[in-house]
Amino acid sequence: LLLLRRAPAPRPGGVGLLVSGLFQDLIRYGKTKRGCGQLPGWLRLLQVPKRWFTHFYVVSVLWNGFLLIWLFRAEFLGESLPSWIQHMHHALGRDSQSEDLGNEHFSALLVLLLLWLHSCRRLAECLWTSVFSSGVIHIVQYCFGLGYYIAVGSTVLCQVPTNVRNGKVLSVQICWYHIIGVLMYIWASLHQHRCLAILANLRKSRSGEVVSLSHSVPFGDWFESVSCPHYFAELLIYVSMAITLGIHNVTWWCVVMYVLFNQALAAVLCHEFYQKNFSFYPQHRKAFIPLVF
Repeated sequence: LLLLRRAPAPRPGGVGLLVSGLFQDLIRYGKTKRGCGQLPGWLRLLQVPKRWFTHFYVVSVLWNGFLLIWLFRAEFLGESLPSWIQHMHHALGRDSQSEDLGNEHFSALLVLLLLWLHSCRRLAECLWTSVFSSGVIHIVQYCFGLGYYIAVGSTVLCQVPTNVRNGKVLSVQICWYHIIGVLMYIWASLHQHRCLAILANLRKSRSGEVVSLSHSVPFGDWFESVSCPHYFAELLIYVSMAITLGIHNVTWWCVVMYVLFNQALAAVLCHEFYQKNFSFYPQHRKAFIPLVF
């Protein structure tokens, strides 16, 4: 964000122009790519359709569903995790003989379930709710997104020892942070779905038929406060998972920080697009966090 705000304009034809173009091409996608100028032909070859976002959630549903099944079997049936998962734990520094920290196991199982449900909902929205235009994303962004959804589920699994219960069946103890985390997750997910439906309806008729692929100014729900409430809701969903893990889990808060910076950057670029292309755009709206940023 600092580089976007403070970097001097590169000289035409210089190395700075090429570096700036590469940087802008990597951080922008969809409609915000229109603000980074005409791309060289070889750079355009590295673009893939934005609608390929759907692939992220296909991978997440399959991979994290697989991990969820194995963790469920280990927690409730006393089975051992596959040896390759144990090797992955060891490579990431997780001690298989770590002490059982109370509800650590149930919390991880619950968060992995929430992550899988989130991916299922987003996949359904990509297939049946969202209307994608001809926007593109960089191939690096695409590959990173695929890797991210594999890594984030593995991160949850690595929060518990590989031996899990040592053959003992899990004793479920629901704590206050589980209840607060799940309620916050549901609240944020409902608002994210509403906001995505509002965006999709801008391109549909009342009968649900797609009539336009152009961009319009959305109104309603959290759009009255921020330009990108679906990004803000994404952050809240990850915060809710941090709460569900018991608040103290530093690793997951690092994931939350990544989501914060990633979504904030995308929100700022979208906010600037709206302000630049719509003279009547509401001045009171923030980019990402209501009343703050």
